[in-house]
Amino acid sequence: MRALLLALVWPVILAGQAGDTAARPIGLDEAIRLAQRYAPLAVAARGQLETSSEAVRASYAAFVPSLSVNAVRSYVSPTGGRVENGRLVNLPNWASTDGLSSNVNLFDGGRRFYNIGTAKANVGAAEANEVAQRFTVALTVQQAFFNALAARESEGAALAQLQQAQEQLKQANARVAAGAATRSDSLRSVIAIGNGQLALLTARNNLTAANAALTRLVASPFQVTASSTDTIGLATVASDSVALAALAARGPAVLQAEAQQTAARSFARAARTPYLPSLDVSYGLAGSGSDLAYGLSNPFNYTNSLRFTLSYPIFNQFQREQARVQADVAAANADATLRDARLAAQQTLVQNLGSLHTAQQRVSIQLASVAAAEEDLRVQQQRYAVGASTLLDVLNSQTTLNQARAALIQARYDYRVAKAQLEALIGRPL
Repeated sequence: MRALLLALVWPVILAGQAGDTAARPIGLDEAIRLAQRYAPLAVAARGQLETSSEAVRASYAAFVPSLSVNAVRSYVSPTGGRVENGRLVNLPNWASTDGLSSNVNLFDGGRRFYNIGTAKANVGAAEANEVAQRFTVALTVQQAFFNALAARESEGAALAQLQQAQEQLKQANARVAAGAATRSDSLRSVIAIGNGQLALLTARNNLTAANAALTRLVASPFQVTASSTDTIGLATVASDSVALAALAARGPAVLQAEAQQTAARSFARAARTPYLPSLDVSYGLAGSGSDLAYGLSNPFNYTNSLRFTLSYPIFNQFQREQARVQADVAAANADATLRDARLAAQQTLVQNLGSLHTAQQRVSIQLASVAAAEEDLRVQQQRYAVGASTLLDVLNSQTTLNQARAALIQARYDYRVAKAQLEALIGRPL
């Protein structure tokens, strides 16, 4: 029996020692910070914000005249020459040209103003998206972190289950040796040890998987695990539904939808500017000659030109109409998206608050259930030791305690996840 017990427990001990030394503990705040720095979603959101900010500057620059310079040197194959002072002089083989040009639009129906509004709205949407992605990443990290915590709590519960089964085996062996119980009690205790071993192996495997997921999210070159200091207690969340509803109404998803609506409406107004004429002015300065120094040693003859251009497309194959309809449809879609985002925020708030309050009550109830189950198991073990109870009663109490512990671990996990989901919804920590 001892050999069988050792064969059951020894692999679990070795696996536990290997798993404990393989991963480095990391705090939740540090894990979130690292993930928000390296996660592809967060990197893409920051890139979108940078691109949108640059688009605002480009929209303002549309009011500034463009300026360009050019210098051209071309080779000309000689075709003959001329006589100067009795000597034949070949024609130059190179021709040089330089110039300067500038152009600015004086009137375009207001398109540039609308483009500025669209660009600013896109910046607002990008800012809201960046906040949303940061909290989305934080939620993903928190779920992986809480999975690791739950696996570690399950590991502790499995260890307690295994230790209790080992103590029960000792009592069963003692009663069998004294003739007060049958050998079936010892065999059932061995089965209970096997169940404890399986529970411990499952918990450690879940912990290893959770550690791997957490390591990937934080982009760590080495294996990390949730710090044990984060397993103590549960944070208290203010349950003022009115205040939370106000925060949810200004959450990242709603703010992003509002900015997208503003951009779509501005774009729709810009789509109507082609129905107005446009006025451009351009200036050019150009000179040419055979001077290889582009007119510095032998000045060119320069010409200046100032041109005003007024244009209005009378018919352009209904391209204006198509652009206007597309912009109006995009604006209507943005209105519907904003309306749905506000309703979705209310719905998600109600669901997350319900999950949070339910999980909080479950934690309190399961704490009491675990305490009652532990006391019941202690009483049954004492009764079994004096022959006033059967091993089946002890095993039933043990099963009840194991279920209560598992339910407590799940309730704690659900509470933590519900809190993280609320933070992602409102875009700020609670």
